[in-house]
Amino acid sequence: MGCQELPPLDTRIPSHAFGRDEVPNTALGREIARDTAAHPDESGVFALTEPRGAFAARAMLAATAEHTLDVQYYIWRHDITGTLMLKALLEAARRGVRVRLLLDDMTTASLDPMLAALDTHENVEVRLFNPFVHRKFRFIDFITAFARANRRMHNKSFTADNSATIVGGRNIGDEYFGASEHLMFADADVLAIGPVVKAVSWDFDRYWASASAYPAASLLPPSSASAQAEIFGAAARVANGPEANKYLDALHEDGTIDALLTHNLPFIWAPTQMLSDDPAKGVGKASPEALLVTRLSKIIGAAVGRFTLISAYFVPTQAGTDALVALARRGVDITILTNSLEATDVAAVHAGYARYRKTLLEAGIVLYEMRSGNAKTNMAVFGSSAASLHAKTFSIDGERVFVGSFNFDPRSAQLNTELGFVIESAILAQRIAAQFNTAPQYAYRVMLSNDGNVYWLEQCDGKTLRHDEEPYTSIWKRMGVRLLSIMPIEWLL
Repeated sequence: MGCQELPPLDTRIPSHAFGRDEVPNTALGREIARDTAAHPDESGVFALTEPRGAFAARAMLAATAEHTLDVQYYIWRHDITGTLMLKALLEAARRGVRVRLLLDDMTTASLDPMLAALDTHENVEVRLFNPFVHRKFRFIDFITAFARANRRMHNKSFTADNSATIVGGRNIGDEYFGASEHLMFADADVLAIGPVVKAVSWDFDRYWASASAYPAASLLPPSSASAQAEIFGAAARVANGPEANKYLDALHEDGTIDALLTHNLPFIWAPTQMLSDDPAKGVGKASPEALLVTRLSKIIGAAVGRFTLISAYFVPTQAGTDALVALARRGVDITILTNSLEATDVAAVHAGYARYRKTLLEAGIVLYEMRSGNAKTNMAVFGSSAASLHAKTFSIDGERVFVGSFNFDPRSAQLNTELGFVIESAILAQRIAAQFNTAPQYAYRVMLSNDGNVYWLEQCDGKTLRHDEEPYTSIWKRMGVRLLSIMPIEWLL
């Protein structure tokens, strides 16, 4: 595309979530209404713990939808699960379901032809958040429009018939659903029904109509309805592979949506609040009061007994470190799990965290770092195994839980838009806190020696191993992280 500026937004056709103020007259809506009637002012939440089940739940929601699918993601890979999910959306559209797909444009380059083909269906509209003008050479936008291109939409939600939604940390890609041979993320999602779904639909509408959401048709190369066949062809090709068979089996074996429709899904019923950033954050115009981090800070600051945090990309900054230390001095027990250098997929983020590690330990804060690995984790919140932590959740005082897309780092706080739930559930809070009872099975305990040096304890075959350097990393990687830790790049992380 030769265009050197973004197209105008006045050609967008307004649309809104289906049945925002009524019970949708669909099979999903009717069955859920029967469950929610017994729990006024509460939402039902069900943790999607297994990665394959998390994929199957999304695919089955797409297959069950009768009127609308509103889908919003930061990353959508051109891989097995990404291709199969695009096929599921197109199949829904062909049944008459209106599909609205809002994607951040950061990683869509290889998907442009398939998105263009999907967008040609009369029941589908694709919009791109903060899109790149230069489709092939996207780095040019970081030179010519850095302030905008550096702001991304990190929200993740998948909502069917305005009746059920999936919100959490997973993007759409093989590594999030256990199909990658190279990397698997430990992550957390919840399936929710009840009043909070209406809030997610309202939030989707405001992002859909925001100043950062551009119709894909105005940006992508022209396509035709016949090109939709390539989506089915691509899905058929990946379905013939051995890895895809696991996902096809998961669709047949996972009973989440069937259990939902037959009132057999063990929901936890609790007051649940959706928190999200004002989409104006995408253009740098959101007020501090409209930022998710402002509201989370108030919730965390109210802790009186215990604060348990799990964050894949944990960069507390000086202000955040000071706030955590102050909490600890007030007598709050704080335990944090993040990725080790060995496990992280972003070394620069680890550098941003490492500079505050000693200060946190000196304040009595307990630190665990996820091991990489081939090892089974037995982490019920995240699934059965993991190579790298990707979840973002916390619990406070054994009473409430946050699950969502927000990383505790400057990028989530100031640059990316984010979305999550605060769930007033002692059951969920205690489950998250309980993960740390078995933390030595899957994480290093980070300690501080008497002479002020950081070291790591590893439990292995009944023995305790001590590491005086970042475990199982090369000297070159450690030197690189130390160099990054003294560079002024924290605001980019």
